[in-house]
Amino acid sequence: MVEQDTVKLLRECDAGIKMGISAIDEVMEYVTDRKLKDILIDSKGENEKLQNDLLKALADCGDDGKEPNPVAKGMSWLKTNVKLKADGSDSMIAELMIDGCNMGIKSICRYLNQYQAADERSKDIAMRLVRAEDKLTDDMRCFL
Repeated sequence: MVEQDTVKLLRECDAGIKMGISAIDEVMEYVTDRKLKDILIDSKGENEKLQNDLLKALADCGDDGKEPNPVAKGMSWLKTNVKLKADGSDSMIAELMIDGCNMGIKSICRYLNQYQAADERSKDIAMRLVRAEDKLTDDMRCFL
């Protein structure tokens, strides 16, 4: 049970990190404020570090990760692009990032509760992801 929960938790974190990195990439061309751009670049870098740790943990379990749900990814892309075409302001970017982070935090916390038998390494990675999302949310508030 432990190994199964570990793999499932890591796979969900992998999909979440991929969604987060993709979301940052999607908004980057619209960013005008240098400070906002730097925050997003730093956040993407943190996500990539977490992804490296996560992929090592998955490889140790003999798994290669999970792609985000195509429907969720498509809906996210649509929402982001429609909103940014209508209002490509830094404020809208911050709002979109906060919404995405909040969804990510809820999902990862749900998976932490669902896969309680996961090992401590995978739970640590999940909590680091939650803290990274929470930090990005805090950093975005001044741009609303």
